[in-house]
Amino acid sequence: MNNISDLLKRNSQHHRILEIAGYIGEKEKIPTFIVGGYIRDLILGRNNNPDIDIMVEGDALKYAKKLSKTLKFGKVIEYGQFNTALIPCGDIEIEVAGSRKEEYKSESRKPMVSFANVKEDMARRDFTVNAIAASLWNSNFGQLYDPFNGLKDINQKKIITPLDPDKTFKDDPLRMMRACRFAAQLDFIIDPQTLESMKRQVSRIEIISKERITEEIIKTLKSDIPSIGFYKLKEVGLLKYIFPEIDIMPGVEVINGKGHKDVFIHTLQVVDNAAKLTKSLNVRFAALVHDIAKPNTKRFYPDKGWTFHGHEEIGRRMLKKVAKRMKLSNELRDYLMLMTKLHLRPIALAKRNITDSAVRRVMYEAGEFIDDLMTLCRADITSKNPKKVQKYRGNFERVDELMRDIKMRDEMRAFQSPLRGNEIMKIFNIKEGEVIGEIKSAIEEAILDGLIENSYDAAYKYMIDNKNNFLKS
Repeated sequence: MNNISDLLKRNSQHHRILEIAGYIGEKEKIPTFIVGGYIRDLILGRNNNPDIDIMVEGDALKYAKKLSKTLKFGKVIEYGQFNTALIPCGDIEIEVAGSRKEEYKSESRKPMVSFANVKEDMARRDFTVNAIAASLWNSNFGQLYDPFNGLKDINQKKIITPLDPDKTFKDDPLRMMRACRFAAQLDFIIDPQTLESMKRQVSRIEIISKERITEEIIKTLKSDIPSIGFYKLKEVGLLKYIFPEIDIMPGVEVINGKGHKDVFIHTLQVVDNAAKLTKSLNVRFAALVHDIAKPNTKRFYPDKGWTFHGHEEIGRRMLKKVAKRMKLSNELRDYLMLMTKLHLRPIALAKRNITDSAVRRVMYEAGEFIDDLMTLCRADITSKNPKKVQKYRGNFERVDELMRDIKMRDEMRAFQSPLRGNEIMKIFNIKEGEVIGEIKSAIEEAILDGLIENSYDAAYKYMIDNKNNFLKS
């Protein structure tokens, strides 16, 4: 294959943009190419890339303005230092970059750039599968420029750097994480020499910002089989630097003939299970961290064997520190903490007699995320024993059916104490304060536990009966 014009024509919206981009380039005598992951994904049949990366041998900012004006897309966002421009256009982003060489200082991944030809630009790319360009000029539309045999490596499903991998990773250590992510996304193998270089350069990842590291972890979680990427991160030693809480999970201890699951293997099984069940990044992330406290809570008792008592609550607390380090949003942090806290609850219900009050309590605590919690719990059913899996799933389905009860869902969605704060203050002749919230919480707990009915009269009687306990100093 030396021309991909037919592939470039398959997306009519993109084809129109690329034709106009090539027309402008040829008219201005500026070599113009579509480059990188866009070509790789086209060749692989992964037509899910909404972004278009265009490279020109010349002034990218001037070219981008002409392209945007012709396409009637409006304002261009300029990054003059890198001779790069972004053209936002709805659900598509067009990036225009001038071909360039890059030089890095050892303590930074921010390059100093200078003009280069297309071959020199391809040489600065991370991997050969991304170091392919296709001409957009009308006279040779779709003709491939592949100086590092990236097409061959695509066919062989291989991740390898265009130049010496030591230099590639030294220049930009984030590329090591990208290699692991591409292994998961594309189901490719990492070339042995490239892999060994990653092991040598692993500590260089410390110069990368936490935001960029988190971004790569998230992209890995979005893969069809995320575990591939995380196993590679562990193999080369990156996990120790980017997610130490996950790095310490592997291993099985045996005492008196009693062992336990390898928490790392189990966790990645749960992540893969979650990936099969949902596209939700949040659920997949919750799967990654749901057992985060197991290494810290592991204990052996001769009569019980191995336990991880309290790992759900300790894990919830650990996630505050993890979220701060990883620069996660407060919303995602709170979600992960909630899922970690509750992830055992539906499974526990499935192991014993199920009561409506127990189901209501879980639904109340999970709130709007009850469906996510049930998906996480379904993914968490792992065992080498198929009979045990079948038994758990059978019990779990009964819990899931109760959780899906529409009437109960509506009740829990609107659930709150039948007595309002103003009423409580008036009845007891007390001022606003913490005690009001404590009384309302106690009433709600009594309803959830099935001690009283969810009605005004029952709540009023319960409050009066327990007046002395509520108002004691």
